[in-house]
Order: sequence, then structure tokens, then C-alpha cells
Amino acid sequence: MNDKTRYDTSDLPENQFEPGSDGAVLRNLRGITSRHEMELAETRELLRATEEALDTYSLEHRFTAADICALHQNWLGSIYGWAGRYRQVMMSKGGFPFAAPVHIPSLMAEYERTALMRFTPCQFADQQQIALALATVHAELVLIHPFREGNGRLARLLSTLMGLQAGLPILRFSLMDEQRERYFAAVQAGLDLNYEPMRSLFAEIIERCA
Repeated sequence: MNDKTRYDTSDLPENQFEPGSDGAVLRNLRGITSRHEMELAETRELLRATEEALDTYSLEHRFTAADICALHQNWLGSIYGWAGRYRQVMMSKGGFPFAAPVHIPSLMAEYERTALMRFTPCQFADQQQIALALATVHAELVLIHPFREGNGRLARLLSTLMGLQAGLPILRFSLMDEQRERYFAAVQAGLDLNYEPMRSLFAEIIERCA
């Protein structure tokens, strides 16, 4: 028996880096080795995928876990071979661990039964209820972190689509970038089902876009 255990994930495609990138760029279908070039490629594809999503999902659509996978695959499918598939590797940020891969399928099924079922289509009359809906769906998706790459941006895309269902203009998320510590603390608060910090953040985002 070799030294690797059955828990070793180093050979998984999603855990490998592009040769020549000095460990800065994940293995990809385009052979991109520059981090800057990869950021540009992902951004261009996200703009395209967003436009297509606007044409695909109606204002009455109730989102599902399968939709989340489809959105991710449509966005990053031409860049990463594992796009649209739940990750198989452990991930953390700032010492905060996201859900273990073995639990992701069941967590996404629960996410569909609860947050997505309750809050989509997002057609609430009260702006505070809209902010709560966006906050809950966003925080829970980021906490699960179902994919190897792009979870935060995918959560923003879903928030954009939900915002349109609620009659809002296209949301701008610069506040999340400007106040990153506040945003990450709001995500962590979701672990205790406390969505007020994220609701407050989304309320400000909505106000900025009004």
C-alpha cells in the first residue's frame, strides 16, 4: 500500500495548479498561468453568464440546487473541468473552515428545501423582508461553499437575480469589498442563524442602488 491514504486529495484536478504558474493559478482548460489573466477571463465569463442568466430565469422562478450548479457550470465551464460539480477538497478562509466535502450534497439539498424554497421567487413587498431574503440565501450559500472556486461571486449573481425578482435594479456589491471584515463577520454570524448583520449589509446595498 502506498503512503497516500484514501483521504488524500492532491491528485484531484480541482486541487492542482497550472504548470508554470508557481502555484498561483488553478489547473485550467485554457492553460492560463497568469493570475491577472485568469481574473480577467473569469470576469469576462461572469459578465456573459450573467446576461444569459437574465434571459434564462423568470421573475417567478424558484431556484434549486441544480440551478446553482448550472449557473456555476455556465460561468466557469470553459475554464475549469470541474465547474458545476461540488468540490472534493477541504477549504477555509482566515482559519474559518467551510463545510466538509462529504456533507455538501446533503447541505445543498437542505438549502433548497429551506432558504431557496422560502425566499425564491423573491417577491416581497417590504424592503426589509427583501433584504432578509437576500441575506439568508447569500450567507447560507457562502457558508456551504459548494464549489472549488467562485462561491462568493456566484452568491452575488444569485442575489442579483433575486433582486430583479423583487423589482430592484441591478445590485452593486462594492460595499462588500469596501467593508470586507464586516462582510466576513456577517457570513460567520449565519452559522448561528443570525442573519441580521448580513441583512443590514444588504439593506445598505439596496439603498445605494435605489
